[in-house]
Amino acid sequence: MFKSFSHIYIEEGIKDHFRTKEILAKFPNIIPISIRHYKDSFNRNSQNFRIQKESPKLILAEKKDHFLYPGSDFSPNFSHPHFYYNTLALNCIYDCEYCYLQGMFPSANLVLFVNWEDFFSSTKDFLEENKSLYLALSYDTDLLALESFFPATKAWLKFAESQPNLSLEIRTKSTNYSQIAKFAPNPNVILAWTLSPQTIIETIEHGTPSLQARLKAVNQAVSDGWNVRICIDPILRVPNWQTHYQSLADKLGKELKIEGITDISFGGFRMNIDFLKRMVEVRKDSSILFHAFEKKDKIVSYSKLETEEILELMSASLNNHFSPSQIKVSYS
Repeated sequence: MFKSFSHIYIEEGIKDHFRTKEILAKFPNIIPISIRHYKDSFNRNSQNFRIQKESPKLILAEKKDHFLYPGSDFSPNFSHPHFYYNTLALNCIYDCEYCYLQGMFPSANLVLFVNWEDFFSSTKDFLEENKSLYLALSYDTDLLALESFFPATKAWLKFAESQPNLSLEIRTKSTNYSQIAKFAPNPNVILAWTLSPQTIIETIEHGTPSLQARLKAVNQAVSDGWNVRICIDPILRVPNWQTHYQSLADKLGKELKIEGITDISFGGFRMNIDFLKRMVEVRKDSSILFHAFEKKDKIVSYSKLETEEILELMSASLNNHFSPSQIKVSYS
């Protein structure tokens, strides 16, 4: 899944934090380096995202403010009036060529915020004022993929048990469901798996588990009674993309426990134009980033015609196996 980390940068203010010590205990051979503030390392100039991605380092830090952010227009809010996300971690252990993080962050190193209690407190305050909250946990990372050494997903599931007006979405490509399988399913929690054709996984979603392994995790979660969302997003116009995605829909229809799937969302590639510009600079080897995208305001996406073709094909393919009420367009 990932190479063990060689170095860990630790903010001076949290070197004695109990969670810092727990994480350090997971990596007995790691070289610790004391820093004043995580941004001194994470935001410094002249970093090379691609080189760092070959051997990323850990950075342990304290989040001082902004414990909740309004959800992006690029992400579906599923009609919830209060759609927010938080950032328990920055960056991901996977290396997907289309990931906006490589255009958003100057560093490929992984920042982990250890002061979860401040996130909980801020969430409680929001709920008291607004009465409800739809919170995406795994936004600028894949949180469940980190669970073996950064068990934040377990902590949030436990926290959610006492917050009936809190809805959580935990999105992942990992197969770490076993890490949280002991929890009783919470009807206000959605476990969301991003799925892609196996050829996309092998050539573009570097380091991620196979489609078959993800499907096994999905079916186990469904069997245990969890609300499960399937995300086919972004759909990429690679060579023979129609065949690959039609085959994916057929495979899902045959192998998923369909009645237990809350919904299936899908959409085409779209991104902030500034992020894409940076990504093209650091990832010149990725053909999917050099498509003749359509630009509108600060967004790049497939053309209207290309997007309509994607949505029509995927909708028709999924309708062969799933109820229309299960099928959602995440971006059109």
